[in-house]
Amino acid sequence: MPRDLPFRPMTDRVAGLNARYRHHGATAVLEHILRDRDVGRVALVSSFGAESVVLLHLLSVISPHTPVLFIDTQMLFPETLAYQEKLAQKLYLTDIRRLGPAPARLVAGDPDGTLHRTNPDACCALRKTAVLDRALSGFDAWITGRKRYQSANRAQVEFFESDGEARLKINPLAHWSRDDLSDYMINNRLPRHPLVAKGYPSIGCAPCTSPVNLGEDPRAGRWRGNEKTECGIHFVNGKLTRSLQETKA
Repeated sequence: MPRDLPFRPMTDRVAGLNARYRHHGATAVLEHILRDRDVGRVALVSSFGAESVVLLHLLSVISPHTPVLFIDTQMLFPETLAYQEKLAQKLYLTDIRRLGPAPARLVAGDPDGTLHRTNPDACCALRKTAVLDRALSGFDAWITGRKRYQSANRAQVEFFESDGEARLKINPLAHWSRDDLSDYMINNRLPRHPLVAKGYPSIGCAPCTSPVNLGEDPRAGRWRGNEKTECGIHFVNGKLTRSLQETKA
């Protein structure tokens, strides 16, 4: 939704929106935010990963013309790229924007493609964070698929968060469980990411994602053996984690 009047301070916006939508479900949140003047211009950011189809399907039913931003880091699994094309056709989403790092930036920052081994934070900043920041410059808010059950870092996720001082982050599925997602996929006959059946409940770049063992955190396979748990485009424990990485990138 275009915005003519200035927004309230970010802290007030987040508190007000969380209070307004406290008793709403995911579908109602999505329906209302796309025309709420306290939200503004909105895009959905999707990795087309293990659980992405739920939010993409909800959006396709409510507003299939909403921009969907998909970041191709140039290190994704081939299965993810094929899955993205399959869902785009099946769900009739009309504005999927496939984004990626500029070739010149890759040559300068990761000439031999091994940055993920020596500095995974810098690799994410180069291939993902900086790309997303440029893409979001025309939006006041973005929708994510983060959920509380996914990890300890996400256990307190609310519907609305601040993304810096000028942009909102919206998590419509924050309160959904793994069973909720599975039931939704089954009831709506939605295709699963092909790697889920191979033990990947959370899917990122191929070099930095491994299968997860029974009983492990669903995101245990992301950057396994490294203290890193987030790519840098999200808040961790309520703190913005990407500013330093952007500077390095």
